[in-house]
Amino acid sequence: MPLSPYLRDRLVARFDTLSDERAFQVLDYVEFLESKYSRLEAPSGAAGLLVKLQETVEDGLRAGKVSATSVAETLGFMQKAVGVLSGVAAAGQSVASDLAGAATRAARAATGETGAPPQPGTGAGEGPAR
Repeated sequence: MPLSPYLRDRLVARFDTLSDERAFQVLDYVEFLESKYSRLEAPSGAAGLLVKLQETVEDGLRAGKVSATSVAETLGFMQKAVGVLSGVAAAGQSVASDLAGAATRAARAATGETGAPPQPGTGAGEGPAR
């Protein structure tokens, strides 16, 4: 269930005052609660894999005692890369849809189908419309 806008605004206002180090502590606590209660569903599919990759990179950087600022910058770059990859995937889907549509139209043209639904009273065995 999504957060109410009021609660989201309150949380963001609180987070905006935190240092990166404190924000990571809050994130650790949220992840602890998530694993303890298992109420939040993990994203699935390609999006889930990208989220898991980002979390793994973040955990590795933090375990290596990399500064919170560097971790945040790295994750920002990764988020931009995910945006680019999402755009590429959307473009690929668009091209595939266009090709499928063109193939369907070509197949219909080759068989003489117009793609328009049949008009009532024009089929075989039907009498005149009354």
